[in-house]
Amino acid sequence: MDMISISGQYALLTLFFVVQIAYSLSLGLNFFFASLPTNMVTQADIDAVTEDECPFIVLFYPVLRELEGTMRTTFTSLSQLRYPKHRYKVVAIPNENDYETVASLRRLKQEFSFLEIVEVPPTTHPSWQAVWDGWDSTRKAYWWHEGHRAYNRDLPPKKTRQLVYAFYNVAKKFEGREDFLVNYIDADSCPPADHFLAGAAGMKKYDVLQAQNIAGNLNESMAATWHAADHMSWDGLTYPHLTANGRQPYWVLGKGLFFRASDLIELGGFHPWITIEDPEVGMRFWTNGRKLGVIENPLIEEVPSTLMHGITQRKRWVCGFFQSLTSPLTSMGMTRWQKFRAWLNFLPCLSMSINTIGIPIGIWAMWQYFSGQGNLPAEAAIFPILNLSMFSLLLLRLYISVWTRSKLVAESVWTRVWYLVRINPVSLMVWWLIWLIPLYIGLRMYIKDQGLVWERTVKTNANEDLIMTQIAAE
Repeated sequence: MDMISISGQYALLTLFFVVQIAYSLSLGLNFFFASLPTNMVTQADIDAVTEDECPFIVLFYPVLRELEGTMRTTFTSLSQLRYPKHRYKVVAIPNENDYETVASLRRLKQEFSFLEIVEVPPTTHPSWQAVWDGWDSTRKAYWWHEGHRAYNRDLPPKKTRQLVYAFYNVAKKFEGREDFLVNYIDADSCPPADHFLAGAAGMKKYDVLQAQNIAGNLNESMAATWHAADHMSWDGLTYPHLTANGRQPYWVLGKGLFFRASDLIELGGFHPWITIEDPEVGMRFWTNGRKLGVIENPLIEEVPSTLMHGITQRKRWVCGFFQSLTSPLTSMGMTRWQKFRAWLNFLPCLSMSINTIGIPIGIWAMWQYFSGQGNLPAEAAIFPILNLSMFSLLLLRLYISVWTRSKLVAESVWTRVWYLVRINPVSLMVWWLIWLIPLYIGLRMYIKDQGLVWERTVKTNANEDLIMTQIAAE
């Protein structure tokens, strides 16, 4: 019986060490990212831009079965842009068989004269030849030249296909004239008035620009609060450190981006066979020496108000992460060390649930040790002390950032306080456990080669009042 008891205690002690060491590594990764430098587009950079320095910008707006009200709110935001009107165009790109969205866009065009509409036909249409020619001209479009989908023109029906078609056909019209900047946003994205000026400023120093994002409907529901916390902790806190003076492979966030059209053509545009194009295109640009800068002033967006809609969105993120971090890294030419660095970007997402395991075990172990009721060796106490200290510092850093950033969208101080209350540590640990669901579904989608049809995130025009209030206050 004593041998069984000793064996059980040894097993528990081993489990304790495994969990706490894994947790130390997980927390340490967050500190590693926090230690990397950031390359930001500052307000001074924006203020220094003159009209002569304003490149032509084409903003692409891919949409699928969107509410007319949601699109009107976005266009109202775009109507406030401070940028020479003859130096940009806004191009909505619905599928031509998305009849309701096309009809809504045509009505909106009567309100917003800057709007152009390019309807995306089936890939059998002759106008797709601009895409096939573009991919033929560069080996960087490796999916077109190699693998079991090489030269497959039956591209999957999702946002990437719409972007690919619109970009190459617009670029064809610019041939022999001038280079231009490519910018694209989601249906609900509301850029700040200086968004294009920030693009003009940032492209003086960097090759790719990424605007940060923030949710306008922070307190709409508990699900919205949790979904918004992801953007607070990743987009607003960790992501800027991926710039790292060009040292760290980076992803892009899928909206609020700026590329040079010439770079997109040279490097192959967007990979259509990955669930989300964001991580792959960012890493391909990094592999080819393009440097990333981050625009601090964020786009205001709408996060899902229900758990199921959020899980649908996040399972696609996860599937796209797995797809991007496997064979594409070899095809784009990464070394083993570069691949390892690229995987580091995904590990915080994979390891969030360790918080929910590591923290309670750490608290229990410390109580056992300091109360003298357990058999935990003195040397082992360093792990829970270290982990709880690191976790507390990371939470403090997050809450300071949330308090600062929430001012951009919160109506009052009490709204910001209430949001902080809603993302208390216990609440976050529940959310991190829920994240296991999209992680599992996304992995299964990756294994089964799914995720190639656009499952749009449901938008409800949740930010209309906020955007109108902000515009009226300017």
